[in-house]
Amino acid sequence: MSQIQVATKQETDLPKGKNNFKKIISKLGPLLALIILVVILTSLSDKFLTVNNLMNIASQSSINALLGIGMLLAILTAGIDLSVGAILAVSIMIMGIVTVNMHMNPIIGIIVCLGVGTFFGWINGILLTKLHLPHPFISTLGTQFIGRGIALIVTAAAPIAGFPFMIQFAGNQFVGPIPISFLLVIVVYVIFHIFLTRTKTGRYIYAIGGNPEAARLSGINVDRVLLIVYSLSGLMAGLAGLVMVGRVNSAFPLAGLNYESDAIAAVIIGGASFFGGVGTVSGTLIGALTIAVLRNGLNLLNVSADSQMAVIGIVIIAAVYVDVIRQRRAKKK
Repeated sequence: MSQIQVATKQETDLPKGKNNFKKIISKLGPLLALIILVVILTSLSDKFLTVNNLMNIASQSSINALLGIGMLLAILTAGIDLSVGAILAVSIMIMGIVTVNMHMNPIIGIIVCLGVGTFFGWINGILLTKLHLPHPFISTLGTQFIGRGIALIVTAAAPIAGFPFMIQFAGNQFVGPIPISFLLVIVVYVIFHIFLTRTKTGRYIYAIGGNPEAARLSGINVDRVLLIVYSLSGLMAGLAGLVMVGRVNSAFPLAGLNYESDAIAAVIIGGASFFGGVGTVSGTLIGALTIAVLRNGLNLLNVSADSQMAVIGIVIIAAVYVDVIRQRRAKKK
């Protein structure tokens, strides 16, 4: 079986037989953890399991879920994208200049927001593939500082408010009780699931993460795939910025600060591996929901913001440790 076929099976095949019970539990682990967390928080707060609060969680998880799907692509290739928060900020600041300061059509502003995000993601890919920087950690860290600096420079660190309705639509409108932003997340995740499981490029992404040298020897244009991966990550950062502007009707240069941490946490909690080649779209969504549920529950329990940061840090370390244990067991087999 080829490297690409092996990679595809990780996303599409379901374990069969009694001997694979542990594999089934491993696949369902993130979902079971989320269910247990919901049960615990429901028992601790009578306000948690209400329609309004659940829809609030859905809305709160949307931005991280969009960043997370881009981060998933990078991590599947054994890479990382530390620039997503800064890309979000520079995308919405330039959109603000175009639509609010220059009074251009909102559609142009949306295209600019998504285009700026994609461009910065493409730059990440170029730095990695053409300049041959040793690791995406280096290139995306540099882009993080560049993007954040540009976001501060273009408006002299001043926020921009008063966006048109069309730009606010994705972030503050509802279909019944369901936020449009969460419906957008569902649509995006379905598209990316199809992309990763039904297209050659999606299979190549898994193959590169599993063994980049074997992928290269099998004829895969690794550089091209990596350019696509980081461009899509930037696109998702721009889309997440659009949702954020809709929620707060404002763009500010420090938007998205440290959001890359939550995105990485969502991907790892969802079962992806830092070693590459392992991870699913559904798992990333569960990871994003887990973080949103945890933050929401801690708020309902009046836990301080500082303590919340510590709890999220513990959860991230635990998720990475589970990944390390999983890799050790895989090597022993």
